[in-house]
Amino acid sequence: MAKINLLPAFLLLALLCACEAQYEDIGVYELKKGDFSANFTNYGAVMLSLVLPDKTGKLDDIVLGYDSVEDYKNDTTYFGAIVGRVANRIKGAEFTLNGASYKLVANEDKNTLHGGSKGFADVVWHVKNYKQDSHVTFTYYSFDGEQGFPGNLQVSVTYMIIGTNKLGVKMEAKPLNKATPVNLALHTYWNLGGHSSGDILSHTLQLLGSSITPVDDELIPTGKIDPVQGTPYDFLQPHEIGSKLDQLPHGYDVNYVLDKSSPQHLRKVAVVHESKSGRKMELWTNKPGVQVYTSNMLKSEKGKDGFVYSTYAGLCLETQGFPDSVNHPDFPSQIVNPGETYKHFMVFRFTAN
Repeated sequence: MAKINLLPAFLLLALLCACEAQYEDIGVYELKKGDFSANFTNYGAVMLSLVLPDKTGKLDDIVLGYDSVEDYKNDTTYFGAIVGRVANRIKGAEFTLNGASYKLVANEDKNTLHGGSKGFADVVWHVKNYKQDSHVTFTYYSFDGEQGFPGNLQVSVTYMIIGTNKLGVKMEAKPLNKATPVNLALHTYWNLGGHSSGDILSHTLQLLGSSITPVDDELIPTGKIDPVQGTPYDFLQPHEIGSKLDQLPHGYDVNYVLDKSSPQHLRKVAVVHESKSGRKMELWTNKPGVQVYTSNMLKSEKGKDGFVYSTYAGLCLETQGFPDSVNHPDFPSQIVNPGETYKHFMVFRFTAN
């Protein structure tokens, strides 16, 4: 009798996921509860919009983006996307893990940014489940060698409405056969005055990070951890984002080391307030860092309703592991082994008064 060789479970899963992704339709999925609503697409697992009332009840979309899902396919801004396999920058597009060297796809000069030239922001995700008044879950199978990264990786992101005017984001990833770095981030550009209201320099920001990981001219961490006190990076007490911008001619684009909280709770990251609308956004996470980016590189980007986004049009608060951790042993490790699960949580709470 002929001997039958069964496919390993991870390989069978890989084949099923590859077939699934190949024929997946691209759609838009709304989450809605009362006057609070948000739209998402399975292309790049992108957050397309978030609409909520201001202090007078006027509804506005506070997320920068495009009118059409097709526009996201040519996007270089990462508007609203889940970025990975490793968000942020990896120096020289390479790293060593368990004695093996890995050469990645360089897409920002000689470095890798947000997973490479075709990272998770540029692929079609599978819609696992969806309930309009509750949640939507997207999944993606990342194959061994994709953009140079080792191992097969099963990834999921769930966007969920929690209570009143709260949005939860749960990102998970499971390596199937090899250890691999994982660092997912949500790259939403926020403007609490409304996406077409102008710049965010008058927004008030409080950021609960006492240190930053300073960077070189290529925006790669030097390996140091510097205190923010007495520098333009100090937002421990709330003040306007633009108030010290004259000391930072290129704006903010740096990772903050978040202050530790009780291990039983998520860290509170930031409080953002816009006085004209009265809207306030609070953010919590379980990750050790947050990239604060004031959309310094936006240049005449045609967005929703034909509005043209200029420099400082949005604020990104990308909770994450530290950038280039694969090349800095002293930074918190981003390596996830088979049998382990990467878990990344974010909670946004919105009010207006």
